[in-house]
Amino acid sequence: MFLAKGFTGASLDELAAAAGLNRPSLYAAFGDKEQLYIATLRFYGAKSIEGLDAILAGPGTIQQRLAKVYSAAIDLYTAPPHRPGCMIVGTAAVESPTYPRIGEAAAELLAAIEKSLERGFAASDLPKTPAPAERARMASAIMYAIAIRARLGTKASDLKAFANSMVPTICG
Repeated sequence: MFLAKGFTGASLDELAAAAGLNRPSLYAAFGDKEQLYIATLRFYGAKSIEGLDAILAGPGTIQQRLAKVYSAAIDLYTAPPHRPGCMIVGTAAVESPTYPRIGEAAAELLAAIEKSLERGFAASDLPKTPAPAERARMASAIMYAIAIRARLGTKASDLKAFANSMVPTICG
């Protein structure tokens, strides 16, 4: 619900229905809507980091693994029936000026994503210049560009072509 409608756009009734809870139970479990949003962001963020770590620790060259990361993200961002993109890019970035705790949680998640990518680059046989942290920032920036394009309706095949064109630049 948050991904589809954003923090402010998702009503408490919609959130309660989506969670299978009544409003009092939702408040008892999470405190308020902002805390529910942050918990949701952290939950999906942790799942994303797990998937990212698994792909980056898997077989193949770093170029192949990065392409697989992008492909998995594109599959997630463009899954029917919606084209949700990424919760950080699609909703948290919009809400953070008004809700700083949302911005803080999203910034923590961005840092964790970059650390995961950095570990992947550090363990690769790529030259250490640019440094793994610099490659990680480039790789994550492309992921956010993909998320924006997905949210705007770019076809998955076009997103994959875009992502694949960036891998040699990042890993070169």
